[in-house]
Amino acid sequence: MAKLRDLIGVMKDKASQGKAALLSKRATLSLLRATSHDSFTPPTPKQLSTLLSFGDGSRTAAAAAIEILMDRLQKTQNSAVALKCLIAVHHIIKHGAFILQDQLSVYPASGGRNYLKLSNFRDNNSPISWELSSWVRWYAQYIEQLLCSSRTLGFFLGSKSSSDAESQEERVSGLMNADLLRETDALVTLIDEVGRKPDCGSTKGNRLVEEIENLVGEDLDSIMKEVCVRLKEFRERLGCLSFGEAVELVYELKRMEESREMKTMVVEQSFWDAVREVKEKANQEVVKEEVKAYKTVRRHRASESDRFERSVLNSADYLRFPSGRLLL
Repeated sequence: MAKLRDLIGVMKDKASQGKAALLSKRATLSLLRATSHDSFTPPTPKQLSTLLSFGDGSRTAAAAAIEILMDRLQKTQNSAVALKCLIAVHHIIKHGAFILQDQLSVYPASGGRNYLKLSNFRDNNSPISWELSSWVRWYAQYIEQLLCSSRTLGFFLGSKSSSDAESQEERVSGLMNADLLRETDALVTLIDEVGRKPDCGSTKGNRLVEEIENLVGEDLDSIMKEVCVRLKEFRERLGCLSFGEAVELVYELKRMEESREMKTMVVEQSFWDAVREVKEKANQEVVKEEVKAYKTVRRHRASESDRFERSVLNSADYLRFPSGRLLL
């Protein structure tokens, strides 16, 4: 039965590719070849390269390629096709020309949370397709968070635009504290999303899953570089954080310490020493501000009490004055 379904999938691919070839739809043909029904083989580098080449032409061609890709992703009920579409999206984020990335970042026009709409994806045609369905749901959510975090940072994480460490340090040094905290939150949130990936289970050794894990692993390297740049910058700014900013920084650093994914991938003790150092100093700033606020409140209450006492004494004086006069 499973072999029959695989055969039907191959026949569908051939029929769709033949129709696209007859109609001279190059973008459609390239996409169909890269997103076949084969549950074990990821798109080839050549197929992905052909897809990425649509970023070298006009904006119209790039928009058409993204539209075809997203339509196939939304309409398919096959887990392998969905994963390959998501792999193609991931490659556009990492390696695509700006014109392709730009079209991807604004699709669809309505925007909004979970616009990939795959949180309820189920393919129960076979045990392997059922296992891959959980990867579709998680990978779609991860790609969405990757796009959201990239919007916050102003560049696509893991792309060539984020590879120049020196220019990133210069950019980060010019950020306001609030923007720096917002970017740190976006990075930690993305790491948290990586930690939610499914267990391999029966998909262990599946090349499609291995390709996804490799791509996400490369992203994690880029994400951690960005986190380290911001951690270094916060160390320089500890003396000029407001109370609220210091509280938020402590919260983000605690999230890092509690992140299972970060504990697994970051073995350098120097990183964790830096996190602990910055957190302790930020905590000191929080305590300092709390003490200052407490003293201010006490002074205010003391002055109110003093004014109240003076008003009571003055009233007593007025009361005693006539009684003294009567004694005379």
